[in-house]
Amino acid sequence: MTDILKVGIAGLGTVGTSLVRILEAKANVLSNRCGRPIKVVAVSARSRSKDRGVNLDGLAWFEDPVELAKFDGIDVFVELIGGESGPAEASVRAALNCGKHVVTANKALLAKHAVELSRLADEKGVSLNYEAAAAGGIPIIKTMRESLAGNDVSRVYGIMNGTCNYILTRMEQEGLSFAECLADAQRLGYAESDPTFDIEGYDTAHKLALLTSLAFGCEVNADAIYVEGITSITIADIRAADELGYRIKLLGVAVRTDTGIEQRVHPTMVPKSSAIARIDGVLNAVAVDGDAVGEVVLVGPGAGGDATASSVISDIVDIARDVSMPVFSQTAASLESYVPARMRAHEGGYYIRLAVLDVAGTFATIASCMADKDISLESIVQRGPRSRNDKDGVSDPAAPRSVILITHETTELAVREALDAIAAENVTSGKPQMLRIENLK
Repeated sequence: MTDILKVGIAGLGTVGTSLVRILEAKANVLSNRCGRPIKVVAVSARSRSKDRGVNLDGLAWFEDPVELAKFDGIDVFVELIGGESGPAEASVRAALNCGKHVVTANKALLAKHAVELSRLADEKGVSLNYEAAAAGGIPIIKTMRESLAGNDVSRVYGIMNGTCNYILTRMEQEGLSFAECLADAQRLGYAESDPTFDIEGYDTAHKLALLTSLAFGCEVNADAIYVEGITSITIADIRAADELGYRIKLLGVAVRTDTGIEQRVHPTMVPKSSAIARIDGVLNAVAVDGDAVGEVVLVGPGAGGDATASSVISDIVDIARDVSMPVFSQTAASLESYVPARMRAHEGGYYIRLAVLDVAGTFATIASCMADKDISLESIVQRGPRSRNDKDGVSDPAAPRSVILITHETTELAVREALDAIAAENVTSGKPQMLRIENLK
């Protein structure tokens, strides 16, 4: 039998401990499938004494992950530390420079340094695998790098953050507020104590940046992504979407256009009949539009120790089988420069919710401001009665009413300029809500 593939793991959190346990439990199965044994021989973590529920006896221990990365006794360095720089970056660079294969689940690191690291991997003739860095347990990287290699991809989009999907699902199904759902997500371990990275869309943006490069053969440019989170979504928006035949999802979307590449992350109204609308709870889903295959949708757990470890193992197995792929399906030197697309009209139109004051001529003012920006309105709908006065139980004439506008195809710039013009007329209260409507199948 071929020599043992010796693995070093940096980071023994939820994913790292799952990885150690699964590799041990499935040692014989993996050996048969790969034609050689896979064995964890060394680890690095901050505390030796912590009980992690896995047997680490006999493994070499390194306080410094960089020293583990340089250790002659390993063939594969698995980075599960996290973070876009610091020890994660230093150790991955050290491993590549030493000619070792690298497997990482670190989307933040790759979103910032992927082009440099892929060049280094090409130069050293080693693999840099990252299946677990985008959508957790969903094999989207392999699908795009291998199964869809014969396709020209025009669009990749999806639900890439389970925390946000859980919150939006609970809001819709139980009528709970955003704050209540977030608190539950934190209690259940679906959200961190500081959930900003998830709920503000940055986690999705990092994943989208990697999929964009895979899809279009361009350099990673996470800074070019328009990012908007879900903190502004209210029950009023959820209910209005339901009445209009939509559900609200946080989507990451990348599209190749005639003028360049468009990348965006934002809450989106999607038709209830679409496949993506049916993805609930902490599940993720990624859709890829290819010219030969049509649309492919992959659904599965986007996080979790075992699910993410499953993706890490798939990368290790490739290395054990001597299967090597360029980081982004082609060499780093052949990646095109990233060219952002020029602004274009959004095909699905926009949903706009305004708190409108009871001022004579208000609707005419709104319609006029929209027309001045060449925005065609599909509908204007008033939702719900005025609030009631606590003393006498009658409607308060000073209270604003919720008005919903649905536009036809137009540009976001035109919508924002029209909303600024409406605000200047003093006929609305508070900040307007604006969501894109995606025409998905």
